Amino acid sequence: MNEFSKFFKKNKMERLHLVKNFSKLTKDELLLLEKLTNLEFQQADQMIENAIGTFSLPLGIATNFRINDKDYIIPMVIEEPSIIAASSKAAKIANIKGGFKAKSSTQYSMGQIYINNCNLDIVTKQIMKNKNKILQFANSKTHTLSKIKKGAKNISCREINVDGNQILVVEILVDVGNAMGANITNSMCEKISPLIEKITGGNSIMKILTNYYTSRMVTSSAIFDKKQIGGEEVVNKILLAYKIAMNDKYRAVTHNKGIMNGIISISNATCQDTRAIEAAAHAFAAQTGKYLPLTTWKKNQNNDLVGSIKLPLSVGTIGGIINVHPMAKLCLKILRVKSAKTLSCIIASVGLAQNFAALYALVTDGIQKGHMKLHAKNLAVAAGVKFENIDVVVNKMIQEDDISINNAKKLQKLFKN
Repeated sequence: MNEFSKFFKKNKMERLHLVKNFSKLTKDELLLLEKLTNLEFQQADQMIENAIGTFSLPLGIATNFRINDKDYIIPMVIEEPSIIAASSKAAKIANIKGGFKAKSSTQYSMGQIYINNCNLDIVTKQIMKNKNKILQFANSKTHTLSKIKKGAKNISCREINVDGNQILVVEILVDVGNAMGANITNSMCEKISPLIEKITGGNSIMKILTNYYTSRMVTSSAIFDKKQIGGEEVVNKILLAYKIAMNDKYRAVTHNKGIMNGIISISNATCQDTRAIEAAAHAFAAQTGKYLPLTTWKKNQNNDLVGSIKLPLSVGTIGGIINVHPMAKLCLKILRVKSAKTLSCIIASVGLAQNFAALYALVTDGIQKGHMKLHAKNLAVAAGVKFENIDVVVNKMIQEDDISINNAKKLQKLFKN
């Protein structure tokens, strides 16, 4: 991927043509990227209620990623400076030792039907006795999944206690293939709910999917060469920073927020359900009863730094908004992925890269040095500096070591005639 070297120094058209060639984009797709607004009002009006317009965020490209021996450029939608640069730098360091190695488990969604007022022991046996009938009835809701040998695969039961009242939870596992699967899972739950009520003699309280997808786990790991990051001293500092996050939930929350900077950026670009992703990740971080980091850091035999990440991740490459939003389709093409499993591996790897970059910055120069240099452009714009003068003002603020909106306002007066 030498052609992407110094990508940040290239102008817009140079960047676009590199992306076009790498991802084999058409002329029309290139034009879509060139437009400032990629979503027409009519499309937005079909997505949500009471639409009045669209809201834009920057779309950038993270470079240098090698995941499971394949090169990727990563579309990321985020308003915060330094994230894309940090991820790209982390990926470049990881490449020296082979890049990221990632794995994704099954693409199972889980739906839940909550039943009240029934004899739990008796009805559980009845449900399991009628398991095949329930699964067949659920699968009658979708012809598409059945054709590709996906769909409802299993039924299980458990009970929960709510204010002394025992409630039965009937859970249905659905293989949703390359879809996120929320709609079909919810539809199946509603389809089989009357049958469950008939079998149990109880009342259905709720029927809906869970966003805690513990059957859709993804892992990624990478080795970061100690020579590239300042030697064993820096490795030890990063390990200490990680251990602090293991023992202080206030640090752990910020540690995981940094991970989600990467994960949500690419999820935004591909129109995933970011709220579901966030909720599941933080639930998994707290699964032991203590809120912990989503990543693990250690040294290998060569005293290089080894990082890994594990979390539930529910994503899709087909269905829902992905079929509607033109930029989501285009970002998936830029990624050159069709499989939801592959997409989840990429997203997890970006999260790990972002975490390394944050830890490295924290124990060396500090998080603000690089961040504020990039943030200086935002301050210059906010101060009213004209586009053609922004670089001069930014460089002056950096030279003066005074990156602030007040200084930007002072400096922009120099250009007034």
